[in-house]
Amino acid sequence: MEPFFLASSQGALFAVYHPPSTGCRECGGVLYVPPFAEEMNKARRMATLQAQRMAAAGWGVLIPDLYGTGDSAGDFADARWAIWQDDLGRCADWLRQRGHEHLMLWGLRLGGLLAMDRVAPIAAARLLLWQPVLSGQRFLHQFLRLRLTADRFKGGGDSMGQLQEKLAAGQSLEVAGYELHPELASALEQACPVTPPAQVCVDWFEVAGTIDATLSPASQRVVETWRTAGVAVHPQPVIGDAFWATQEIAEAPALLEATLTALLDHTP
Repeated sequence: MEPFFLASSQGALFAVYHPPSTGCRECGGVLYVPPFAEEMNKARRMATLQAQRMAAAGWGVLIPDLYGTGDSAGDFADARWAIWQDDLGRCADWLRQRGHEHLMLWGLRLGGLLAMDRVAPIAAARLLLWQPVLSGQRFLHQFLRLRLTADRFKGGGDSMGQLQEKLAAGQSLEVAGYELHPELASALEQACPVTPPAQVCVDWFEVAGTIDATLSPASQRVVETWRTAGVAVHPQPVIGDAFWATQEIAEAPALLEATLTALLDHTP
C-alpha cells in the first residue's frame, strides 16, 4: 500500500495505491470513484478490503480522495463535478504511467454515476459498479432531506422547494455538515447514466437483504438499454448490508467475494 499526493488542477489529491502482488500476472489498473459526502467515509473499509483482494489477484488499484473531500486539498464547499471529472482523468494518467495499459473504473453509489460519465473520456476497458445511483436529481433531493429533517428537529426550517430556490439563487446550503455549493447541486441535478462504449465490459452489483432479490426496476431498465446498445453487462445481486449508510462501519463479505470472482471470470 502506497499513500501519496497526486498533483491536480486545484491542489494535491491524497491517494492510496495498492500495487499488484509480486509474481502475479498484471491484470490492469483499477481507479476507484468514491461515493458522496458521508457515504465515502462509511465505505472506506470496504473499498480497502476490495482493493487488497484485487491487488493480490494482479490488479493495481488507486483509491483517491477527490478534490474537496477526505485528505485532499480544498473544502467540500469548493468541490465541483467538473473538477472531479478532471481529477479522475489525472488519476487515470497516473495509473497508465505506472504501466497499467488497461484500466477499469470502479464506482460506488454516486461514484458509479461519475464513473459511467468518465468511461469514454478515459478510454477505460471495464466498468465495475457497486449499487450505482441512477438519478442525480433524486439523489440530490434525498441529500437535501437530511437538511429538512435536521431543521424540523430544531422546530422549523425551509421546505424542499425553498431549499431548491436558494440553490437556484446561488446560495450554498449546509447539509449534514457538508457545505453544498449551488454549482455542484446543479451538476447533480443533471447527472444521469451514460451508456458506455460497446466494447466496455460492465460488472454491476447490488446489495440486497434476501437471497432471491433481483436488481431494482430502475437498474434493470438501464441494463436493458445498455445491452440493446451492444454493451456486455453482467448484473448480480448479492446479500449484504448497505455498508455505505449503516450507523457503524459495516462489511459485505459476499460482495467482496462475488466481485473478485466476476472480475476473474470476465478477464480475457
